[in-house]
This record gives sequence, C-alpha cells and structure tokens, in this order.
Amino acid sequence: MKTYLVGGSVRDELLGLPATDRDHVVVGATPEDMVRLGYRPVGRDFPVFLHPQSQEQYALARTERKVSCGYRGFEIHTSPTVTLEEDLARRDLTINAIARDEDGSIIDPFGGVADLEAGLLRHVSPAFVEDPVRVLRIARFAARFGFDTAPETLALMRAMVDNGEVDALVPERVWQEFARGLMERQPSRMFQALRECGALARVLPEVDALFGVPQPAQHHPEIDTGAHVMMVVDYAASMDYPLPVRFAALTHDLGKAATPPQEWPRHVGHEARSVKLTKGLCDRIRVPHDVRDLALLVARYHGDVHRAAELRPATIAAMLQNVDAYRKPERFEAFLQACASDFHGRPGYAGRPYPQAGRLRAAFDAARSVKAGALAERTARSDIDPARLSDAIRTEIVQARTNAIRACLDGKEESMGGA
Repeated sequence: MKTYLVGGSVRDELLGLPATDRDHVVVGATPEDMVRLGYRPVGRDFPVFLHPQSQEQYALARTERKVSCGYRGFEIHTSPTVTLEEDLARRDLTINAIARDEDGSIIDPFGGVADLEAGLLRHVSPAFVEDPVRVLRIARFAARFGFDTAPETLALMRAMVDNGEVDALVPERVWQEFARGLMERQPSRMFQALRECGALARVLPEVDALFGVPQPAQHHPEIDTGAHVMMVVDYAASMDYPLPVRFAALTHDLGKAATPPQEWPRHVGHEARSVKLTKGLCDRIRVPHDVRDLALLVARYHGDVHRAAELRPATIAAMLQNVDAYRKPERFEAFLQACASDFHGRPGYAGRPYPQAGRLRAAFDAARSVKAGALAERTARSDIDPARLSDAIRTEIVQARTNAIRACLDGKEESMGGA
C-alpha cells in the first residue's frame, strides 16, 4: 500500500500558490484495508476515506469507463491492482495529473510540469471528450491561471459541442462551474475560452449574443457590448466584489442583444428586456434566489443610477423603495457596486470618480433617518377613515423620506457650490 498527494494541491504548490484541498490516492489497498487502519469511509460513488487524524481525503486508485451520456455516465472500477499512472490517466488535464510521493518526489507521466511552465491547458487522453463538465472546467482554469488552451484540446472541445455532448450538462453543474469561474481573478477568460470552442452559445446563449452588438461610441469607447460586459465583470473581480455583484455585472445588459438591429447603436428600453432575459437565464440554470434578485434589480435600474444627478427626490425615494433598500441595506450596497462596475468597465474609466453612488448613499442615509414608526403612530391618531389608514401612513412615510432626500441633496449641492 502506497499513498500519493495528487491533483490541485500538487499543481498549486508547483505554481507557488497556497494549496488548500489536499487529496491523496492510495495504491495497493482495498476498502477493508482502509477501515482496518482507522480511515472513515465517506465516498458515495467510489471509495473515499478520511484520514483518522488529519481528516484529509484518501481515494483508492481507480479507473473509469464511459457507459452513457453526461458527466454521471461512468462506470468506476477500483482494485489493489490499479496503478498510479492508470489513476492519473483518467484525469482531465495534464496539470491536474501530477503526483508527489511520500518522499517528496514528483511523478509526472503526462508532462503536466512542462504545461504549467508553458501556461497551457492540455488534456491527458482522448477520454477527455467523455465528460462535458471538462469544457467548463477548462474555461474556469483559464480564468484562474490565465492559461491558454492547447490547440489539440480546443479541437476536442469543439467536437464535444458539435456532437451534442455539452448539451447533456445539468443546470446545477453549469451554475456551479460558472459561479466558481466568476470568482476567479479574471472571469472574462472563462467566457473567452467557451466562445473559442462554441460552448458559450450552448450554455449561456444570452451572453454569447452580446458579442458583435454595437453601442454608442460617446458612452462606450469599447463599442462592442460583449467586450463591455467582459470588462465590467473583470472590474468587479478586481474590486473583490462578491458573487452576486459579479453575476449582476454579467447580466445587466443582456437586453441589448434583443435590440432590433435597425435601432443600433442605441438601445432604448434595453433595461426591461434585460430583466426578462436575466430571469429566463436564472430559471434555466437554477441560479440561487439571492444572486438572481440582485441581478434583476441591477438590470432594471442601472440606467437610473447612472443618471442619479438628474433624478428628482421623489424618483430616488421610489427607487429606494423598489430595490427594498430599507429592509436589505447590504444588498443596496451590492446594487451600487454592480452599477459602479458597469460605469468603470470601459477603456479609460477604471480610475474615474463615480459620484452617483455617493449621491444615492447619502440620499438613502437621509431617507432611513425618518422615523417611520413614529409617523405611523401619529397618522393613526388622526381623524382618518380606517379603510384608508394604511394608504395614508404609506403616503406620509414616502413624503417624509422624499423631503429628507431633498434636504440632503440640496445641502450637498450648496456645499459644493460654496467650495
């Protein structure tokens, strides 16, 4: 029985990155051997055990055989006779098929170290085409490391798109991989890799359709909507914004792809179209509700936020109510972060000020300083028909918040004028 450190932890150590998940392969053992040594079985699809002290994962060396479509269509075989090289051969990429033995020696039967040095994502064997999730994983690794896809691997990915293997991806796994890719340091590389092989049009057609759609040059020096959205997502990543903000950055302009070409480069009313398309995308790949809800708000209101200096106090008060800022102030901040990412996501805009966000934060602080409970009690004591009381209370609160916003913004403008 021999154990080897394998996969991502070896890869990351060689890259000089922190190695978090340490996975091990065990050669020459049976499940009974592992239990007898005190390991705790946890694997559902194949034998995986937790070390009795470190709690790190140890999997028995295994091979697999494709028996049906999709990423679950594999037959797993484990045996004490399965070698380390046979186990590594079933992995997706050469950079993930590197092992380290107990003495610290590197075992690299497929040239993974050389591909790390060259910055290449290359498949281990022709069996790569048997698992459609590998297309998404390659794209995610491109976003994480900035690596290029080897031409021969890209050809296999295109074949998986052409033969429909990618269409077998289940929604939950699509979302899982996209969510992880969005949290990498350069998410645009993920979408670039998927476009290169044609997979983006299959898994996220709403995003793929944005490329080649023009925008007004006076507002968008990058002109192409797809290029703009990629810059917005990368800006959100550069600011270390959370997943909901990054996803909202990705989907905020989906409606521009639905603008009739005869209206290009203008996109009047694209916000409403973006809401509809974002909702359909979220339903299809089962995006979590909190992520979906922020994306829908940003799609609908990002144009209004950009025009914050022109909005009347009553319009700002209505927007704050509609985005549920009073009950969810943390989400309101995420909402402003996504809108700011939209502004900064274009050439030459990354370092520019975005006073709109500050203006709306000040308006929100003023509006929520209104004592809604005290207003409700005072209105309830007045001589108002009980049937109209709820509407009267709501009107009083809205008016008080609007007045507070007006006083706040007038004060800010006077202060700026005095300066």
